[in-house]
Amino acid sequence: MIPHPPAPAPVPPVELRVLDPRLHDWGLPRPQTAMAAAVDLFACLDAPLDLGAQDAAVLVPSGLAIHIADPQLAAMILPRSGLGHRGLVLGNGIGLIDADYTGQIMISLWNRNPPGSAPITLRPGDRVAQMLFVPVVRPLMQVVQTFSRDSGRTGGFGSTGV
Repeated sequence: MIPHPPAPAPVPPVELRVLDPRLHDWGLPRPQTAMAAAVDLFACLDAPLDLGAQDAAVLVPSGLAIHIADPQLAAMILPRSGLGHRGLVLGNGIGLIDADYTGQIMISLWNRNPPGSAPITLRPGDRVAQMLFVPVVRPLMQVVQTFSRDSGRTGGFGSTGV
């Protein structure tokens, strides 16, 4: 008989403030499928916005604020897969929302396509990023003169080969 894994710990509630009433029509953050890991974020713009290839990143309001309030939980803002493949990525790589941050979530968006490519047009209500909630581990840091055991690895950036 295969043992069952332990039941997951209950997920703490996250408070959500709707700052842009259009989100009630477009949709509040929720998984798009039964097994989706993240929730989509909308571009709360007042007019279409063209992001030129290789132009500076632009902050786009999400129209919402959250209060996680649990130091063992954080949120990460990630690109949507299909949009990222077509060139719309986050200007900061990944966004991190700490448990105590309660301001509006802003999405840094950047058109990474080569210069001369067509702009990417964002329209009000477009789903432009996704938010993933992740556990946070805070280890106790111990200052040591030498490590307690040798891992055999000291090199980085390709030290294990291709």
